[in-house]
Amino acid sequence: MELRQLEYFVAVAEERNFTRAAERVRISQSGVSAQIRQLERELGAELFDRSARTARLTAAGKAALEHARAALAAAGAVGEAVGEVTGLIRGRLAVGMVIGCTVTPLFDALAAFHRAHPGVELALLEDGSDRLVEGVRAGALDLALVGTTAVPEGLDAMTIISERLVVAVPDGHPLKEARRVTLREVVAHPVVCMPPGTGLRALFDGACAARGLRPAIALQAGAADAIADLAVRGLGAAILSESMAAGYRDRLTARTIDDVPERALLALVWKPSPSPAARAALTHARRAFGLP
Repeated sequence: MELRQLEYFVAVAEERNFTRAAERVRISQSGVSAQIRQLERELGAELFDRSARTARLTAAGKAALEHARAALAAAGAVGEAVGEVTGLIRGRLAVGMVIGCTVTPLFDALAAFHRAHPGVELALLEDGSDRLVEGVRAGALDLALVGTTAVPEGLDAMTIISERLVVAVPDGHPLKEARRVTLREVVAHPVVCMPPGTGLRALFDGACAARGLRPAIALQAGAADAIADLAVRGLGAAILSESMAAGYRDRLTARTIDDVPERALLALVWKPSPSPAARAALTHARRAFGLP
């Protein structure tokens, strides 16, 4: 049994797909499949159910997964321990980023980290906030920039943005001339918003549920640009955060939703006791975002 076999096994388990796992570990799909077949022969059990379109763990695979992660973490800790003594950071830094993110200070932080620690392999993954948080909890990601309504349980966080929820509408929309807008007035019209699994959608859904409101969601999109473009074309009122809406002042009129005091957060999250690479990346992130 080799560490690379365990790495490929964990990659397939987390990606649920042999092709994506191969892209992640940077070898061919046939190479990943061959190594996992060899691992299965050594263990005497199939780790994946290959009959479905996705690679699903068998009972044996589920039993093996946490042990495989622990073995890889232990192997990585050897290099980290030496790095702590020598001052040299090695290994891999896996960073998650919410889909459609255009927060350039994160990219500045990664660039600064790469210049300071060129020997560390960088990986960047885009996904929904819910999946990114689970990736951090599972150890697949070291850090993740996510949209949320509160710091996820069991994780540490650095809040980057904390903003109110707004509705943004084009010329001719009934809400354009309103000075104050309530959530009930917003959901009287079709809305365009982020999909489930995003922080902004969680805030909107939670606010509606707390007030017994059932919004008519006309369309969903994962990027603010798409939501704004749909709203401009009259397909629904856009549900955005304050800074998101500010980028479309030339086309949309934004109104803070007056009776929703809860705030949408954009936060960098990580597990307590981060790796040396993650700690260094957090230092660069604080500088890039201008945080203490």
